[in-house]
Amino acid sequence: MSTAYEQQVLNPATEDVIATVRGATAADVDAAVARARSAQRGWAAAAPADRARLLRRFAAVVDEHIEELAQLEVREAGHTIGNARWEAGNVRDLLDFSAGGVERLSGRQIPVAGGLDITLLEPLGVIGVIAPWNFPMPIAAWGTAPALAAGNAVILKPAETTPLTALRLAELALEAGLPEGLFQVLAGAGAIAGDALVAHPGVAKIVFTGSTRVGKQIMAKCADRVKRVTLELGGKSPNIVFADADIEAAALATPMSFLDNSGQDCCARTRILVQRTAYDRFMELLGPAIEQIVVGDPADEKTQMGPLISRVQLDRVRSYVADDAPGLRGSAPDGPGFWFPPTVLTGLDEDAPAAVEEVFGPVAVVLPFEDEEDAVRLANATEYGLSGSIWTRDVGRALRVSRAVAAGNLSVNSHSSVRYSTPFGGYKQSGLGRELGPDALTAFTETKNVFISTEA
Repeated sequence: MSTAYEQQVLNPATEDVIATVRGATAADVDAAVARARSAQRGWAAAAPADRARLLRRFAAVVDEHIEELAQLEVREAGHTIGNARWEAGNVRDLLDFSAGGVERLSGRQIPVAGGLDITLLEPLGVIGVIAPWNFPMPIAAWGTAPALAAGNAVILKPAETTPLTALRLAELALEAGLPEGLFQVLAGAGAIAGDALVAHPGVAKIVFTGSTRVGKQIMAKCADRVKRVTLELGGKSPNIVFADADIEAAALATPMSFLDNSGQDCCARTRILVQRTAYDRFMELLGPAIEQIVVGDPADEKTQMGPLISRVQLDRVRSYVADDAPGLRGSAPDGPGFWFPPTVLTGLDEDAPAAVEEVFGPVAVVLPFEDEEDAVRLANATEYGLSGSIWTRDVGRALRVSRAVAAGNLSVNSHSSVRYSTPFGGYKQSGLGRELGPDALTAFTETKNVFISTEA
């Protein structure tokens, strides 16, 4: 598409139009890549300490605008204000963390005969980051911050429904003193701006977070140019509760393990697996915990769960839950907005669609299991492998099950999946590569080997 177009941004809690954003065309992408390539050459040549200083300044400017960014996220994404503040803070923290890696991005000296062998880590060039709508700010930063720190330029394409915080971050980057063209944001449709970014020969790598279906399409398009990809895709994560666990703690922690961000989280623990001998007690405790979840205005400090992102997403979630389906239900507002109540389905077959497919909404299923072997079998009975939780007091069991569950990020007696200081990524069809952690910068570099002869 070569002609300009506009896209409306809706508040998912009210369905009001809050902004109209110009969508980028293929020509816009081409021009952005040219600017990025020019800016990147100077950025890569800058002293590491200078790059680190500017990234820390960017982090400080973000910190000065935490509340503004959070309020913007509430309006465009329907996130609770508490979550939105955390998300803006995560951008700040990741910029700081990545800045600390600039001067530690070192190669190796390898012993060889006849000379000296060293490796150099050099930036790839221009990185395309395609961010999702479920966590617009932090996931955009997961790709952007380490890529910039490693000496690359970044073009960020936010989701059509949530472009506003990304556009504001680009403004703050310039305010912080980052060079023009180094970090650009192009709002627009995935089929137009996104496709152009993926196909562009001047883009060295694509970082994509989203559905497995779209991730496969991007991977196929990148294959034509042998373009690097990092893909963080879908999930159907297990929450495994053994009978020897603290059942009360496990039950009370379960609601927000799949209701955070209204269930629109690839790491959501939507497969609740409970050992049969503890099943009845667990369900007795879970019912009241679900009913007490506060669903409502995301700007209200007391709200724990807001709306879904769009009418399309609401219809998708509804398609998985029959009106008479047995289980537990919370409450949700009536009237305008894309609301769906917290829902736990019971009595389903283990291969039912809601039990194995990513619903991406506030819906979980409970399935009983017999023993450790059965728990592992059920946990691995999906095409995904992103995250999961294991509840037990037995350390040996925790380690055995952690080794046996095919997932990239596991927590024991916890539902924590993401820390900027530790690696994150999936097994199977949950993606390729790892983001975050101490090695994040190296994912945006080439390794060059240099041999220096010392023979006379």
